[in-house]
Amino acid sequence: MKFLTFVDLHDDKKYLHELVSRAKEDDIGFVICAGDISQFGRGLIPVLKKFDDIGKKFYLIPGNHETDEMLRKVSKEFKNVVNFNQQAFKIDNYIFLGYGEGGFALEDAEFRKKAREWYSKYNGEKIVLVTHGPPYGTKIDLLGERHVGNKDYSKFIQRIKPKLVICGHLHETVNIIDEIEGIKIIHPGWEGMVIELS
Repeated sequence: MKFLTFVDLHDDKKYLHELVSRAKEDDIGFVICAGDISQFGRGLIPVLKKFDDIGKKFYLIPGNHETDEMLRKVSKEFKNVVNFNQQAFKIDNYIFLGYGEGGFALEDAEFRKKAREWYSKYNGEKIVLVTHGPPYGTKIDLLGERHVGNKDYSKFIQRIKPKLVICGHLHETVNIIDEIEGIKIIHPGWEGMVIELS
């Protein structure tokens, strides 16, 4: 399984063109965006149309520049666009879990509730966790001397042990790859990364 993932595009036309070109290549099965595809909603529909027209599934969650309601409304207009915020989808033997919006909170009671549900449902499965904000305590959430990521994400990662975590939000830590207890955490940035899972 090979897919393209990116985050924090913010309606950038140059990187949009490059991402769409890469997504069209035969080796890419689908695309995942971890939020902030638009600039506070600006450009959302044209950007989604570009990805929809490729003819491959385009999975996304809202960042802090979109809302879940906004994505639910516009995704209905497209055949291949799927908002999987606070939801799961399965491809091959992998479960993809999405949790978007926010990005600034050290703790998240709503996520804790969702995490309990996911743990009881998917513990033991091969999981890819996609969040907009980064988990706490990695190089990806480090701003200067301070960690600003989400502690509840980190606890869930340590508990359910996903195969991969995809996140973003902090432009200062773009393209950084780190680990929590051997679990790979990536910030693919607006240039994107190609991920291969077996």
